[in-house]
Amino acid sequence: MKILLASHNKNKIAELQTLMSAVSKDIEVVSMSDIGYHDEIIEDGKTFEENALIKSHTGAKLGYITVADDSGLMVDALNGAPGVYSARYAGEDCSYEDNNKKLLSELKDVSEEKRTAKFVSVVTCSFPDGRADIVVRGECRGTILTDYRGEGGFGYDPLFWYKPMEKSFAEMTSCEKNSVSHRGQAMKMFADEFAKIKF
Repeated sequence: MKILLASHNKNKIAELQTLMSAVSKDIEVVSMSDIGYHDEIIEDGKTFEENALIKSHTGAKLGYITVADDSGLMVDALNGAPGVYSARYAGEDCSYEDNNKKLLSELKDVSEEKRTAKFVSVVTCSFPDGRADIVVRGECRGTILTDYRGEGGFGYDPLFWYKPMEKSFAEMTSCEKNSVSHRGQAMKMFADEFAKIKF
């Protein structure tokens, strides 16, 4: 069985393949690039759920069981920003560094106890036969540091402090991060839900 991941990201493909192999050895995960789809999918939803479903519905219309995720950072002191705009917080075509600089600037006068935040990941799965979508949501709470910690990860990881491990996400190994992260939680929930489906 082929499952389409509505992404061109090789790391996400590998992650999903590992998870799905625990469900069945007969599952092959392919990317949008693998099926020759190179158009940009316009993510104009107001929530992570809406954006993930836009992507998974696109693949289902092409005839594939399609998995998608949408994720981001929600900072309490910023009323949930950057939220669905996390990847382009500092503007279109901005870098991770641009986004992190803007976040630090926005929080420069916010005290440590009020720098609470959470990472959110919503994973959806849509089916070409029209059966009900799978929609799951993982969250991981932490605080935003005043300076970078760690060299690993990507995005806001160097600024996201996870107290139970006394590390930023960028200081964790990939195994540590996957065990507690928003995406790790959501992907495990998705794999559990998918395993219940009768084909």
